[in-house]
Amino acid sequence: MTNIALIVMDTARYDSILDTRAELSTFETLREEGTTYTSAFASAPWTLPSHGGIFSGRYSSGHGASAAAKRFPESVPSVVESFANASYETVAVSNNTWISDEFGFARGFDTFRKNWQYIQSDVDLGKIAREEEGFDKIRGVARQLFDGNPIVNAANAVYGQFVRKRADDDGAKSTNRWVVDWLKDRDDSNPFFLFINYLEPHLEYRPPEEYAEEYLPEGVSYAEAMEVNQDAWTYIVNEVEMTERDFEILEGLYHAEIAYLDEQIGELRRLLEDANEWEDTVFVVTGDHGENIGDHGLMDHQYSLHDTLIHVPLVIHGSAFTGGETVDGLVQLTDLAPTLLDAAGIENDEFTEQSQGRSFHPDTETEPREYAFAEYLAPQPSMEALEKRVGDLPEEVYEYDRSLRAIRSEDWKLIRGSDGSIELYHVAEDPDELQNLAPDRPKKVSELGSELDTWLDSFDHADTAGDVDMSDETKDRLEDLGYLQ
Repeated sequence: MTNIALIVMDTARYDSILDTRAELSTFETLREEGTTYTSAFASAPWTLPSHGGIFSGRYSSGHGASAAAKRFPESVPSVVESFANASYETVAVSNNTWISDEFGFARGFDTFRKNWQYIQSDVDLGKIAREEEGFDKIRGVARQLFDGNPIVNAANAVYGQFVRKRADDDGAKSTNRWVVDWLKDRDDSNPFFLFINYLEPHLEYRPPEEYAEEYLPEGVSYAEAMEVNQDAWTYIVNEVEMTERDFEILEGLYHAEIAYLDEQIGELRRLLEDANEWEDTVFVVTGDHGENIGDHGLMDHQYSLHDTLIHVPLVIHGSAFTGGETVDGLVQLTDLAPTLLDAAGIENDEFTEQSQGRSFHPDTETEPREYAFAEYLAPQPSMEALEKRVGDLPEEVYEYDRSLRAIRSEDWKLIRGSDGSIELYHVAEDPDELQNLAPDRPKKVSELGSELDTWLDSFDHADTAGDVDMSDETKDRLEDLGYLQ
């Protein structure tokens, strides 16, 4: 039987992997040997709803997980359960707090490792600062009181040690170490379904120094790069001014994170080869969403449905996905669940019928997609959470207090907001989505809007109200990742 390895690179945008001049040897090899999808789109721009779509084959309105209801509901079938019921060993290693039992994602897994619990003491500077009674605040006060004094220089040196300690990785190394032991000890009489969420390159970007040196702009040191603002929310509310140079530096750090992760995924492949599992494994590597690094006036991956957030890399190797083929037609991450069931030869009519995804397995005869869809059902963080964090907000920030839906063909893209906003882009000629043509192309707006409405009326919508009780530790961890509650 066929093993499945589903690898999600958190926050990996398409052009950082499959349209980049960077040398990513693992991906280059996977592309040469596997199948590359150049038009793969996430169903949502951030982790929780996007993973809900990956596991269920449903869009956010179909599975219900969003900023307004922060849980993947038990009532929604997960493809993991299909693999478990087919006698697969189901194993998950998650480095993102959203992807945990607390938010409904452990269903169907025999083993679910919340890897951040094992690395947090090493890499979580926020926790270090709290344990050291606000070291960062003390450092700031010392700078003001003793600027130029050896005392503050010493404080800066200690702080630098904390940063360098933290700037190792976000769990990829320890994930791979755990996989080594799992492969060695597992009973190989049954195939496996392995899911890994690697947190690199999620904010904050803090790649190992040797990787950063290759991607930072000329003349910028690692220490200087690590001083650039990485708080998305202070930038969005205009508390911090950032220059084009600042974003060039952040892009360099981001791409260094990708290069580092490319090496770690290459190591994962070697582990499977050493365990004699590679030839029997369908190996899927994708991103759950992208990232804005100054794009569209934004940082992080909220408040937008531009392609910077929903166009993701997707490369599959193994079984019918070998041969170096490139597929340019539209596919979605919601299509992965039925595709992987086909790859494993598992029939689950009940799951497939409830799924909104369509298999793109090479041996299926599914009609190609005419449109891809994406949803952003509620802002994360909310305006209330932003106000709690930074105080009074500029009036223009309240434009983000809305939901968004998008429909995309190969050539056109429509983004429609609950506030009545309309954006239309001719992505075939304007891939960066810089020129909103909605005022000039009312017929195209009407055409795509009608298709979007037809799609929305074609399925039952889940209850998207309610919330989940989070532990203080979870809230702290999510805030360290930039998610304000």
